[in-house]
Amino acid sequence: MRPSKRAPDEMRQVSFERGVARYAEGSCLVKFGNTQVLCAASLEDKPPPWLRGQGRGWVTAEYSMLPRATHTRTRREAAAGRLSGRTQEIQRLIGRSLRAVTNLPALGERQIVVDCDVIQADGGTRTASITGAWLALHDCLDWMRSRSIVKESPLRDHVAAVSCGIFNATPVIDLDYAEDSTAATDANFVLTGSGGLVEIQATAEVAVFSQDELSAMLALAQQGVADLVALQKAALA
Repeated sequence: MRPSKRAPDEMRQVSFERGVARYAEGSCLVKFGNTQVLCAASLEDKPPPWLRGQGRGWVTAEYSMLPRATHTRTRREAAAGRLSGRTQEIQRLIGRSLRAVTNLPALGERQIVVDCDVIQADGGTRTASITGAWLALHDCLDWMRSRSIVKESPLRDHVAAVSCGIFNATPVIDLDYAEDSTAATDANFVLTGSGGLVEIQATAEVAVFSQDELSAMLALAQQGVADLVALQKAALA
């Protein structure tokens, strides 16, 4: 039995609230159970320096966790003077996931930065960030289209992400902290709305996992992402 009493293929309750940041061109508060992330997309009217003159834009992300998003206070990384390796890895993952479904030349020489700030963490912060960031990016691009900055939305597809793992010898989906901290295998899957694979991260934490277990987790993730994309579409309706 999972600590949350959920079935192996049962996700936590997921919700999206758009337009929560007054000044951002696009924003979304995403909740995966008790995990809450504020995603805000900002338009910058110039690309990164290394892209200037190439006629295409860029989408990137920054990720951070508020000090009391966790059980005990975590020191702000700004106070330490550098980003942790975990933070750098997660924000790069979010950026890659968003760029995978964005027509960058259609942006022109502009950059969109999506900030993902974890308000409360209970496992799955990176997957919640990716899923909510897509909505924030969508609304930013819609804002641009309504002002004739772009002719049509450069988004080519949805993208969403979900965690899976092997807990008590059983493949399960959408791990909360109680499961994530003790799972034998921890994995994250990023997929597009059409089912394309963007990235798979899978690590044996306690014991190695088999190809059959990986396939079982992928099957759970495919259904989970399909459900998340349906919720994204409902939030836009």
